[in-house]
Amino acid sequence: MKRKFIYILLTSIVLGSVQSCKIDEMPETTVADVGFWNTIADLRLAANYFYTTLPGLTQKEVNMDNWSTFAYPNDKGDPISDGSRVTPATSDDYDYSNIFQANKLIEKSAEVLAKGGDAKQVNWYVGEARFFRAWYYFEMFKRFGGVPLITKTMLVDDPDIFLPRASREEVLKLIFDDLDYAIDVLRTADEINAAKEYGRISKTAALAFKSRVALFEGTREKFHKYGDEKKHLLMAKEAAEAVMKSDMHALFSQASGVGNDAYFNLFQLAGEGRANKENILVRGYGISQDNSIISTPVQRYYEGNSIVPTQNFVDNYLMADGLPTKSSPLYQEPDKNMTHAEYFKKRDPRMSFTLFKKGDEYISGGNYTIPSPTKQRSGFGIRKYANEQFWARQASYIDKPVIRYAEVLLNYAEAVYELNNTISDADLDRTINLLRARLPQVNIGTDAVPNFVPMAKLSNTLVTSNSLNMQEEIRRERNVELAFEGFAYWDLLRWKTAEVEMPKTLFGSYLFTEYLTDKDQKWDAKTPINAKNYIILQDASLRRFDPKKDYLWPIPTSEIAKNEGNIIQNPGWE
Repeated sequence: MKRKFIYILLTSIVLGSVQSCKIDEMPETTVADVGFWNTIADLRLAANYFYTTLPGLTQKEVNMDNWSTFAYPNDKGDPISDGSRVTPATSDDYDYSNIFQANKLIEKSAEVLAKGGDAKQVNWYVGEARFFRAWYYFEMFKRFGGVPLITKTMLVDDPDIFLPRASREEVLKLIFDDLDYAIDVLRTADEINAAKEYGRISKTAALAFKSRVALFEGTREKFHKYGDEKKHLLMAKEAAEAVMKSDMHALFSQASGVGNDAYFNLFQLAGEGRANKENILVRGYGISQDNSIISTPVQRYYEGNSIVPTQNFVDNYLMADGLPTKSSPLYQEPDKNMTHAEYFKKRDPRMSFTLFKKGDEYISGGNYTIPSPTKQRSGFGIRKYANEQFWARQASYIDKPVIRYAEVLLNYAEAVYELNNTISDADLDRTINLLRARLPQVNIGTDAVPNFVPMAKLSNTLVTSNSLNMQEEIRRERNVELAFEGFAYWDLLRWKTAEVEMPKTLFGSYLFTEYLTDKDQKWDAKTPINAKNYIILQDASLRRFDPKKDYLWPIPTSEIAKNEGNIIQNPGWE
């Protein structure tokens, strides 16, 4: 059965290109203002453009995880991660073109309303425009802090083009005002699905995004010691809880009819559509070559050409008893007798669903054996979105989850903890332990004498009796659940741990004996390793992070030159 998607409309200012599209499924690529902005249908078509700007699976977007310590570009260091970048002349990240489009729809909606458009429906699309305007401002806010606030369309001679930078508080106020408006006027996820418009922004999408923004700023304020942390942490908690109480979303689990591989199938065709209520917002790609919006060669990036996981990340995976490797009796330190596949045993099943291990379906009709020394020089490869059929075509149609219900649960747990530096077992059970409950049982015995147990729950007793830190365990859960979904770098910034983690050596896996003896994937015996036989990807001597400047990005010099005197460079950047 073909699924109805939102198809792309490129408005009068075309900001991107469309590839792998069926021409008979695409609307016109340009719309002139003359003769437009008359009906609800015009607003809907104009709003469609915003969906093309959602984070997708392009090489640039996939590579964003290389900014953190959780991934490496497979060949050489990333300048954001290792601290070697310089102030750019221009940047796509400092851009108001999409904000212009949002402002335009908001303004033109009055014309549709004056021509008899139903006010409720007009507000649906104004709500979408304001959601996306909040999204665009948040992306700049994360990077640059305060930026000029432009809330109207302007000609080149409008004096407001040269506005000064707004404060962080002023930018946040606009973002939250826009999101609150969207929450008030948008439809529920079920109403959108009933209208056969799956994929459009819902009330709960706006609430979930509000929780993301508020958690970002609340924790940043707490650890960087400024602002009103309690206000934003409470806002994050309440927005997340509203999604949890909406009855619109649930975790994709074994009960969803996809067996024990539910987490893996979140990033496969099996996880698409409203049947998967975990997906609150997705970037749609389609379901096949014949029923597609656009394709992406995501596996080319994830299977080693652009990004590989680090041991720094893999160390986040717990053993089945809920303890980190340094504390668990189940953990066995790698040695010359262990294989790459054995290293995955007795671990959180998300490790096997996220990273390739022996026997997994792989490219060219074969199964995975050991990491390729050229494609996965860290000794790990990312398994999310892996699909043999789509690899052969170099065209994947799997949707990208942009906001998942799992993130909402994690936002709630973290906000609750950071508000008072404590969290009850009841709140852990309704958040983090739901994530663990959907995982398959783990064999902590042997292949000959198996002993399957559920992944252990996180509790206050587990933490105190094993000398753990609850904050660290909540963060660890976020790291593994949302792995390679674009959160790692921003989490390091808001927690103010980047200055500790970023300068560290980036390691790959243990250099297992089979790497050096496998006849098909033989590694170079001169592969750089440390004293414990772990691959060295980038030594600490080549990495730096300056806390006086690197928690904000440099504003492009061209923007400062165009608005001299009003745009002041962020501290430490020249």
